[in-house]
Formats: sequence, structure tokens, C-alpha cells
Amino acid sequence: MKRSVIAAATILAIASATAAYANAITGTIASIDKKGDSITLADGKTFSLPEGIEAETLKVGEKVTITYSTKAGKLAASSIQPAK
Repeated sequence: MKRSVIAAATILAIASATAAYANAITGTIASIDKKGDSITLADGKTFSLPEGIEAETLKVGEKVTITYSTKAGKLAASSIQPAK
């Protein structure tokens, strides 16, 4: 019994920690910085783009869902998908 409680607590802790690192947001692209490889949403949040996501493939006014994490106080996108 004690082992199952410890196992359940461990699984919950791992799931909580994983969720803390990846976030998602949906918004409309307000501007694109092709030289700086970043985009800014209408709410003012700016995300740096990773290797493999080219700024040229995105459009101002496009509604997107961004999966991101915070690194050194900056928002870093890991994926960008058209919003449904």
C-alpha cells in the first residue's frame, strides 16, 4: 500500500514538473522580425523562433497556437501551428 502511494505521488510530481516547462498560447501575429527570428502577438508577447521555423512562412494577421517555454526570461517558441 505504501509503495503505491509513493509511486502515485512520484508520477504526479513528474507530470506537474513537465507541465511547468511547456506552455501554449493562441493569438494573432501582430509583427514579424525576420532578421531577429521572432514574432510578436497582438497581446504584445514576443517569441523567439527555433531552428526549423522560418519567419518567412508566417503572416501578420494569422491566428496561431504557439507552444513555448521561458528561457532566461525570454519566451522561446518550440512549435507554431495555425489556430483552429
